[in-house]
Amino acid sequence: MNSDFAFIDFPIFETERFILRKAVENDCHDIFELYSDGKVVKYMPFTPFTSIEDAINEMNWYDKIFKEQTGFRWVIEEIESKKVIGTCGFLNYEKAHNRIEIGYDLSPNYWGKGVMKEALNCIIHFAFMTMKINKIEAKVEPENISSSRLLEKSNFYKEGILRQHEFENGKYVDLAIFSLLKSEYEL
Repeated sequence: MNSDFAFIDFPIFETERFILRKAVENDCHDIFELYSDGKVVKYMPFTPFTSIEDAINEMNWYDKIFKEQTGFRWVIEEIESKKVIGTCGFLNYEKAHNRIEIGYDLSPNYWGKGVMKEALNCIIHFAFMTMKINKIEAKVEPENISSSRLLEKSNFYKEGILRQHEFENGKYVDLAIFSLLKSEYEL
């Protein structure tokens, strides 16, 4: 069953503590700060950012995947401080199969405070209820215990390990694959 979802207006969500929105030019310093932190990019397929230009390129990629209708990337803005503290979103949208991949990152200052669970609840609901997605997948390096725990708390099922699935930062890495089906999603 194909979804009739169209990428027209970029959705904005507000939770108790955060606004999930499209990145804008003024976010480049917060994005740079986020991705220049080695702890944030430790399990990502790139090295820490070294310039604002890196952040601008990242935000251009967010625009590109939306225009190509292959994904969304929201910045997570703390309502109180107006600071962008992380991002979350979807990529690799396979419309014919109603399948999409979820991804996320967060400033270490906010780790362990329920931020990402709060943000993911919004976008997971959007994927299942608005986009009519059947399956959300997540690929996580097995050593990234915190991310695996977050997915398990969000009712994702660990399907298995994709051995030496990607070549990142000069080495092959395994990826654990998790999924959540619409039939398993609870409102």
